[in-house]
Amino acid sequence: MDKLRKALSGDEQCDEESGIITQGHVDFMVMDSTTLSWSTRIKGFAICFVIGILCSFLGSFALFLSNGLTVFAIFYTLGNIIALASTCFLMGPVNQIKKMFAATRVIATVLMFFSIVMTLTAAIALKKAGLALIFIIIQSLAMTWYSLSYIPLARDAVKKTIGTCLT
Repeated sequence: MDKLRKALSGDEQCDEESGIITQGHVDFMVMDSTTLSWSTRIKGFAICFVIGILCSFLGSFALFLSNGLTVFAIFYTLGNIIALASTCFLMGPVNQIKKMFAATRVIATVLMFFSIVMTLTAAIALKKAGLALIFIIIQSLAMTWYSLSYIPLARDAVKKTIGTCLT
């Protein structure tokens, strides 16, 4: 647990490509700049993450309504935003944003935010359920690729698996 706390707070830096954790000096330490205790931060993360997952899950029930795909798109996207925001409890918002826009995940982050905006635009402003569904798929893929960037060598494993399946 201490190793996780150190990695998330900035005491240890993780090499984005190899996943190797090395000791390093960090000017901005999240643990020193927040008034929340570690247990409060874990509870905040868990509650926020569960609410996000519930929103996404409850949106699937909307698919059975007459205008269900639009409601699903809104709830699914809201759930993703809340689940993504939950990680701010662990790392702090500044550290989270720095990690989101690191060189190894900037494309996934931009695509994720673009698809979130376009999903909501298609569902609310344009009222185009089919277009919203396309952006939901893009959103899901971008969120998955973004999430995999935090697991050492996971992206390489996925690339090799897909490459093997396609050949």
